[in-house]
Amino acid sequence: MFQIDLKNRKPIYEQLVEKFKELIINDVLKADEKIPSVRDLAKQLTINPNTIQKAYRELERQGYIYSVRGRGSFVSKKIEKVDKEKVEKLKNEIIKNLSELIYLGFEKKELIKLLEETYDRVKGGENK
Repeated sequence: MFQIDLKNRKPIYEQLVEKFKELIINDVLKADEKIPSVRDLAKQLTINPNTIQKAYRELERQGYIYSVRGRGSFVSKKIEKVDKEKVEKLKNEIIKNLSELIYLGFEKKELIKLLEETYDRVKGGENK
């Protein structure tokens, strides 16, 4: 499914959270699809099951997955519970990155084109 970079300074559980979110956002993992059990993924990645469990708890807290007792964890349909703090953090990152692109000479048209291309790629071009 994916690999963990053990040389990365970011904690392993955070890397797992990011990888799963990327797979969910890019529709590789579909709504209601079962994700690997903690034990199976720990065995596959050869990391501590507690690390996997921590990542799954964080994904569940953020609304990306849900658990069914005795059946496992599944991908959520859509995030209904919006984490306002997370949204604000992401907006600030976008502002910081856009500011840097403007400083590097990007024109407004180029930025708009980049935004539209990114949106279309993520949404699969459905809203053109």
